[in-house]
Amino acid sequence: MCFGRRAYRLPLLCASLVMTMVQFAKADWPEFRGPTRNGVSTDLQVPYEWSASDNIAWKQEIPGSGWSSPVLVDGRIYLTTATGEIEDNDLSLRALCVAADDGQIVWDVEVLHPSAEAAGLKHGKNGLASPTPIVNEGKVFVHFGHLGTAALDLAGNIIWQQTEVKYHPQHGNGGSPALVDGTLIFSCDGLDTQHVVGLDAATGEVVWKTPRNTTAFKTFSFSTPQVIEVDGQPQVVSPGSGLVAAFDPASGAELWRVNYGEGFSVVPRPVFAHGRLYVATGFARPSLLAIDPQGARGDATESHIAWEHDRGVPNTPSMLVAGDEVYFVSDKGVASCLDAHMGEVRWTERLGGNFSASPVLAEGRIYFTNEDGRTYVIRQGIEYQLLATNELGERTFASPATAEGALFVRSESHLWRIGR
Repeated sequence: MCFGRRAYRLPLLCASLVMTMVQFAKADWPEFRGPTRNGVSTDLQVPYEWSASDNIAWKQEIPGSGWSSPVLVDGRIYLTTATGEIEDNDLSLRALCVAADDGQIVWDVEVLHPSAEAAGLKHGKNGLASPTPIVNEGKVFVHFGHLGTAALDLAGNIIWQQTEVKYHPQHGNGGSPALVDGTLIFSCDGLDTQHVVGLDAATGEVVWKTPRNTTAFKTFSFSTPQVIEVDGQPQVVSPGSGLVAAFDPASGAELWRVNYGEGFSVVPRPVFAHGRLYVATGFARPSLLAIDPQGARGDATESHIAWEHDRGVPNTPSMLVAGDEVYFVSDKGVASCLDAHMGEVRWTERLGGNFSASPVLAEGRIYFTNEDGRTYVIRQGIEYQLLATNELGERTFASPATAEGALFVRSESHLWRIGR
């Protein structure tokens, strides 16, 4: 069901907004959901048909375990992993660099060595290396939630480590950081405390720490902040339990918020397109909110929600906006296409399996990868058209990356280069 909180339509900003802070080479995929932070690729000749043995350039076994998504800059892939066991107290949180052309591991570096007590419990679907790295200006930023954050150079040398930001997560680490104007920003939504943190990207020192001030009963969430630009100024938008809020990336001051009641365990990264934010509200039953941030100040719940949709909205995968439509898949495998401006349903279709990975758009095709390692490739458009169904045969929760005319997928045991 779709309905508008307000029967108006604010002027839409340019759909192809490009901020100087996120200028990346066309062939790069430098952070979670790529150079646009929205899962949209400009890469060409991306494959859309493969199997575990066909159209595979290489397949590299990755030591340990982790669900961080691969990122790629200048022919090098970066990801994180965790080796050892909590019960054996020999945990090692590591950063890896893999050559994109042949899949060989270039370096494998221990970043942190947490105690079993510090690691704590995690959800069965989660790992200790779930947040995705960021590569920017010769540095690799890796994040392990409450266990710490670090920066490395491209040769794998550790520049700084930050382990002072503490909180008690419910299900382990989840959300990835965002980087804007020299500040590395991430959400800390635990059982004990909830805040958003900004670190100096050069030193790792805490620049600001802003409390959520949420009234939600269940306070834990795992979302990745989104960087947007409104009236020429950057804002960092971070969903948490009960609300989504925008912050000044320089000072951490809260600029506006939209409340959504008792929504908790929020995972999807917001999408910014057409001057609007598309935000999922988390468990138990998520809604999709289309929010107009222009002119928003303070509590914008009643004034800046353009429309809301409450069917088949994901708890885990992020959404995707392509053209004038917003696409998403629920955790249980129902894919949907809505009009991005008014929220009207274009189509819904049940895919097979459960989903955690976020979709990717390349050359007018949308790639939905389920937890069994099966990818459904669907034609972008207001009518449903399945182009291909591809099997890797290994489960995956990580989101794919596309660069160099190839698709990079992390499965439970391997990293794959699909295509040329």
